[in-house]
Amino acid sequence: IKASWCFHVFYKTKPEIEGGLKGRDERAHLNVCVLVLGDIGRSPRMQYHALSLSRHGYNVTLIGFLGTKPHQDILEDDRIDILPISELKGLTVGPKIFRYASKVIFQTFQLFCVLMKIEDQGYILMQNPPGLPAIAVTWVASRFRGNQFIIDWHNYGYTIMALTHGQNNFIVKMAKWYEKLFGCFSDHNLCVTNAMREDLRKTWNIEATTLYDKPPPIFRETPLKLQHELFIRMGSTYLPFRPSPDVTKEYMELTAFTERNTQTGAVTHSSGRPALLISSTSWTEDEDFSILLQALEGTPQCKGPQKEYYKKLIDSKELQHIKICTPWLEAEDYPVLLGSADLGVCLHKSSSGLDLPMKVVDMFGCCLPVCAIHFQCLHELVKNEENGLIFKDSKELSEQLKLLFSDFPSDQGKLGIFRKNLRESGQQRWDENWDQNVLPLIKEHCD
Repeated sequence: IKASWCFHVFYKTKPEIEGGLKGRDERAHLNVCVLVLGDIGRSPRMQYHALSLSRHGYNVTLIGFLGTKPHQDILEDDRIDILPISELKGLTVGPKIFRYASKVIFQTFQLFCVLMKIEDQGYILMQNPPGLPAIAVTWVASRFRGNQFIIDWHNYGYTIMALTHGQNNFIVKMAKWYEKLFGCFSDHNLCVTNAMREDLRKTWNIEATTLYDKPPPIFRETPLKLQHELFIRMGSTYLPFRPSPDVTKEYMELTAFTERNTQTGAVTHSSGRPALLISSTSWTEDEDFSILLQALEGTPQCKGPQKEYYKKLIDSKELQHIKICTPWLEAEDYPVLLGSADLGVCLHKSSSGLDLPMKVVDMFGCCLPVCAIHFQCLHELVKNEENGLIFKDSKELSEQLKLLFSDFPSDQGKLGIFRKNLRESGQQRWDENWDQNVLPLIKEHCD
């Protein structure tokens, strides 16, 4: 297996299919297949599903591409087996539509064979998008195997395709028809917002249960000691995390944000430390990173497929009092950095207007206030002037940054109030949310 990281992948020996419908294993109800036709490591919600199922005694087969390392809890869980599939590319020559069609055909055969050979499952829980060809293939396999088929609607796949190809593109129109047709064949449906639930019901006659993204326990405020350890590690690679070269203190280990007394081990914030602003991004078309760069240019006192474009744009800027860093973090370090930051910025614009940015969920789990760009259903997550601020353009964001950092690092201003509100909100965590909304659905079928 070609990957940038190593772990044990467990394969189960499967009996061959002997024509027609397979006999059901009496323990099949304890087996659940979690499927994502994408990178497992970059599918946190599906990883959380797998961990929740395991926590309740289910055996999980997690199917997807091997790319980014999954969370360590997934790799160490004896009830979760990772079954990798190849990210097939299709033909490399010919018209674009034929190359795309060949990719879909190859993926169809691969996925069908995998789903027919795994041991009996009570459920197949599939992420959409991507749903082409996964929805149709999983439905057909489920009918042959006799298991229940659940779609977890994160968004609409055709709206993501439209960002690149346009709404009137033939492939986009076909993708919309396909998604609507085969989406109706699932036995159960989950979705990420009430707005999406209503749209599924009204537009496609699909009934779904809203399962909001909620942060797992790993997302929390980071103690100063762990902050310092992270900043030391990151400083070895990234210049902005290092202390100013003209600052030295006896018996002190310094970073740009913290200092540790080497004799007592005590860690404190550095005097006159800069604010740490974080904006998580996948460098995709549904995030306009230039908005943040333009806002920073207007703030004289104070961070995927599009990554190279924005790196060049960042390098062209001459910003005073601002240092920009674009690190790639391990799954275990990401929540630690969020819990160490002072403000989060979200530039995600939903392609459908019906999904919510998981990055903001994670930030709120760390009690990190957020400035988020406005779109249709954002109010289901970000409460303006309560846990953050909502902006519409770079000018408005610039004014918000000036306001929030005007008295930094004092905790008496708006930034401190937003953080206090998040701490006192008693926000629900993933496990409790999952147990309330998904576990009854699974148990009902099993009983």
